[in-house]
Amino acid sequence: METKEELLAELSIIEKWEKSQSGLWFWERLGRLPFKLLDKITPQFIHNKVGSLLEEIGSYIQTGGSNLIKKETLFKRIEKELGKPINEVADIEEIPLTAMQKISEELTEQRKKFATIQGASTGIGGIFTLAIDIPALLAISLKTLQEIAIIHGFDPSDQSERVFIVKCLQFSSADIVGKRAILNELSSYGQKESRSGEMVSQLQGWREVVYTYRDQFGWKKLFQMVPVAGMIFGAFTNRSMINDLAETGMMLYRKRRILERLGSSGDGSPAS
Repeated sequence: METKEELLAELSIIEKWEKSQSGLWFWERLGRLPFKLLDKITPQFIHNKVGSLLEEIGSYIQTGGSNLIKKETLFKRIEKELGKPINEVADIEEIPLTAMQKISEELTEQRKKFATIQGASTGIGGIFTLAIDIPALLAISLKTLQEIAIIHGFDPSDQSERVFIVKCLQFSSADIVGKRAILNELSSYGQKESRSGEMVSQLQGWREVVYTYRDQFGWKKLFQMVPVAGMIFGAFTNRSMINDLAETGMMLYRKRRILERLGSSGDGSPAS
């Protein structure tokens, strides 16, 4: 287990990362514009597919995505790294932060490769296969965040954890104002007693996640609408999106784990 000083040092790194997320790049502002233009030229069946994501996200929060991952497979991977048996998520809570980070990064690389192949294959058909790529990328995103949650000792079978996962998804695609608001919301997850009280209010706003997620596609997906050339852009944008999402998940879950360990050691100082 890490010392108090080591935990505080790790927390400082995460807080610096949070501050670095407060800027919105110029191209991200521009990214909102192409999607408004795309609305006018995109076939209705793609609009319908994007709209169906609302139901998928809602279903995920309510019932979970048990079909996305197999905990047992992840447990075996963690066992191999640690050399001790893992039978449930609670067994992972006390493993070193360095092990959590290593396993998370290894799995993230796998997901990035898969997303790259996915983006390239759907980019071949341009706008017509974009309808396949959007829900597929959402599934990879949720799967990646679920795995990162488990690796840090948090069980996505718990509905409040699924809310946290969707908020991570929202954070990775939000603008500067949205990121600040989400960070403030997620800070309460470091305090177990506050979770149940805020669960209902958190659930009420889940629909906006899909809209910010869709806006993120902006110019990144604009070029994927061009047949064949879309292979290159599809591969690049999918890999980039999963990379950013995984970084968000690892940082925010590590922060929660650090705060809980500091709390159990008698230092309940909240992070800024």
